[in-house]
Amino acid sequence: MDDGPGRERLRFTVLGPVRAWRGTTPLAAGSPQQRALLAALLLRGGRTATAAELVDALWGDEPPHAALAALRTYASRLRKALGADADALVSESGGYAIRPVNGRDLDLDHDRAEQYAAEAEKAKASGDRGRARELLESALALWDGEPLAGLAGPYAETQRTRLDEWRLSLTEARLELILECGRHADVVSELTALTAAHPLRERLRELLMLALYRSGRQAEALAVYADTRRLLADELGVDPCASLSDLHQRILRADIDLDAPPVTSDGPESTDQVIVRPQQLPATVADFTGRTTFVSELGAQLATAEGSVMAVSALTGIGGVGKTTLAVHVAHAAREHFPDGQLYVDLQGAGQTPSEPEAVLGAFLRSLGTPDSSIPDGLEERSALYRSTLAGRRVLALLDNARDAAQVRPLLPGTEGCAALITGRARMIDLAGAHLIDLDVMSPEEAMNLFTRIVGEERVSSERKAVMAVVGACGFLPLAIRIAASRLAARRTWTVSILARKLADERRRLDELRAGDLAVKATFELGYGQLEPQQARAFRLLGLAEGPDISLAAAAAILDLDADAAEELLESLVDTSLLESAAPGRYRYHDLVRLYARDCAERDEQPPSERAAALSRLLDFYSATAANMYVLERPGDRLVDHMEATTYPGLEFTDRTTALEWLFSEAGCLLACARQCGGPATLRRAVDLILLTKDLAESGADALQYEQANISLLTAAQEAGDQHAQARSHTALTYVRTLAGRLDEADENAKSAMLLGMAAEDPFSSSYAPNDRAIIANSQRRHDDAEAYLRQALTAFRADRNWQSEASALCNLSRVHLDTGRVDSAIQLAEEGIAIYRRVGAKRRLANGMYALALAYTRANRLVEAAEQLGSALAIFQDSRQRFWEGMTNFRLAELDLAARRPAAAANHAEQALAALRGIGGESRRASVLTTLGRALNDIGHTDRARVCWQEALAMFERVGSPESTTVEALLAPPVVA
Repeated sequence: MDDGPGRERLRFTVLGPVRAWRGTTPLAAGSPQQRALLAALLLRGGRTATAAELVDALWGDEPPHAALAALRTYASRLRKALGADADALVSESGGYAIRPVNGRDLDLDHDRAEQYAAEAEKAKASGDRGRARELLESALALWDGEPLAGLAGPYAETQRTRLDEWRLSLTEARLELILECGRHADVVSELTALTAAHPLRERLRELLMLALYRSGRQAEALAVYADTRRLLADELGVDPCASLSDLHQRILRADIDLDAPPVTSDGPESTDQVIVRPQQLPATVADFTGRTTFVSELGAQLATAEGSVMAVSALTGIGGVGKTTLAVHVAHAAREHFPDGQLYVDLQGAGQTPSEPEAVLGAFLRSLGTPDSSIPDGLEERSALYRSTLAGRRVLALLDNARDAAQVRPLLPGTEGCAALITGRARMIDLAGAHLIDLDVMSPEEAMNLFTRIVGEERVSSERKAVMAVVGACGFLPLAIRIAASRLAARRTWTVSILARKLADERRRLDELRAGDLAVKATFELGYGQLEPQQARAFRLLGLAEGPDISLAAAAAILDLDADAAEELLESLVDTSLLESAAPGRYRYHDLVRLYARDCAERDEQPPSERAAALSRLLDFYSATAANMYVLERPGDRLVDHMEATTYPGLEFTDRTTALEWLFSEAGCLLACARQCGGPATLRRAVDLILLTKDLAESGADALQYEQANISLLTAAQEAGDQHAQARSHTALTYVRTLAGRLDEADENAKSAMLLGMAAEDPFSSSYAPNDRAIIANSQRRHDDAEAYLRQALTAFRADRNWQSEASALCNLSRVHLDTGRVDSAIQLAEEGIAIYRRVGAKRRLANGMYALALAYTRANRLVEAAEQLGSALAIFQDSRQRFWEGMTNFRLAELDLAARRPAAAANHAEQALAALRGIGGESRRASVLTTLGRALNDIGHTDRARVCWQEALAMFERVGSPESTTVEALLAPPVVA
């Protein structure tokens, strides 16, 4: 801490260049020999060094003739440099020491690193791995290049070696902690680079093998061992150490103990609680009543999870019978048995689109702290990682509203100490080992108690007969009782008898449903019939939207109300239990209530055109908001000018970050709305919405849903014979399929878009289609076709004054010139595109221009400039959540590093590219990255692992029929012996 003006603390660094400061003012540390003396004194921790020791430290066995005089001169100059703190350099017993002055401790980076390392050991010993990792990162951040940089002499050399070794040990400890936290995918690239820099360090090889194995790359992990064994034999004539050999054998037999440990949160924000303990249970109702036997039975069953088995209980019954309420109540009561967390999911089993187990597992893994980059594709892989993550933990999973046993099985924890509580309408007799409970309606006494708790004892005490009539009319179903009681509680002037008379008259027959469903629907009718007209209208219209939930702003659009009025109506529906508040400002229906709301809309919403008008307003709201986002993201692009007109306004954004947050948070609702609005009156606007939200395809997270919505709308457009809508649907499909690497399919879409766009005289699709066809043609090495298409696209874009798209076409033309050997013109074209991007302020698209220019610079051997362009582009892509382009830019950086003969850095970037392109980009691109990774690994001596990468790349190239397979075959071919 500073002690005021002129009395700042002295600061020194040795974990880099030897430097000195007083506070923030640098001090002249002098010549290399003078700095060597300073370092020798600083690293003795205040102990005195004799003159002989210092002479030996500075000059070794060959000191100059006047070594002692030179030593005194250096000491004198150091005192002069220290100025007011000259007393810090102490002379005693013929030697020297550096010690604190006037009670003010010296600040030495080496001492701080030691302190951080010691605190990290304590944090790790106490189980706080997140804090330990943070402390180690703080220690490592103190290094500033080579320790004691620029200093000669035996002491400096010895200390430099020691400090480098210490830094590497701290790095290994940090990487071990990351692996212990289950973040194996995060460290593969760093470990690959470190093993290249320190090829004989077996601990790094061991950590790399473990990280690869846990990332599902077993063959590469085994190849690392083969490379290590060969290197050690060649260089040192020894075999791998026992721990490395043991790990090799355990990988060969797929030792279950090697599986990834539970993923824990290790960021600085979570140092108070290292393990992620999800608390996802919905709130239990305060007026829970009855079900005493079931509560006791289920509680006892869940308690058995503390033993040696996994407890599984399945509650079944008709809709509205109270399965979820009972399960949530029991789960809350059992929380003490599951201290490591409680997971919850609504599996949507009663709806038309039940939740996919793979998607649910992804959400569960994220809730347990697994980063997206570590979540594998595929149901089996995710289920295995889920079970591994839960191993050794006590977690309860509440799987609500399940469709059947098949949906549930992959979601079962599968480990002792854990439990699953399942609800569903179907009896799961085929769920092995499950404790099955059939939940029936309430007893009359329980039903009356529930009604009384909601309404209040004072209002029912004198009307017991009327209360029995009400709960009897509700069929003793808890949901119906809750709805009826809530309505009575909200009307202080009503008596129970009045409610009973209303219910007696309002039950309706629902012949098309089964008996159980008849009871549920009838109970909904009870609540709906008591709504005020405006409430009933809101209830009906909101049920029309097919998204997973709905925001307040979108609901206001459906209802054609301002936000305040809409919120008042929605909250009143929440009070009646007919609508749920999913989160602040967001609402959703229970699946059965949503179906009933739609039935009411079809039956009661008059005139029928009002239903279509409500959905039209919703579509307009989403489209207008997406257009506002699109303009911020792509200034100078003319799509918004060629959209179908909308009449309902959307949200306004002041910055790109907020706009992108809206897009990704509303992805499910946007795509559901587009699919729903495929009728003739809204088809073109729905297609425009798809085009406006194309970033969803580029991010990777929503690419599949984006494509499915496209296909649905294309089918609708074809059935309607609407060439304009067909052309735009084909344009959107071209984009998403090109990103996925399915080029033949994409080209067919682009061809159709071009022909249909011209026939419909649509300037958007007729100009975009040739640009898209050029991208595909160039990827397929049809360079003449690509150039012709781009000339056509440029003419169309310029005629339309679509400046951003003109810039895109110029950058694409740059790629064609580059691939046909015209490097200088490729650079010029990319620079022209960048100039346009800058002029219109298209920051995000500017990154694509930088990417194109970097490729041309690389071919021109202007590698430093290429690296600068790629680095700037990468930062923009990461900021915009464009995983595809983030991955491709890391791939190009890897190629650049290879060209610059930096194979370790190339391997690092290639690994990052593989992580970003997981699940997107297609096999051809992934194979290209693996090929480059193999080249980098081969260059740093990891030849066996390189061959594994090439073998995987070859299989991918052959599957897609790529000519690149011949290149990889050549890499795999044995060397020709002369």
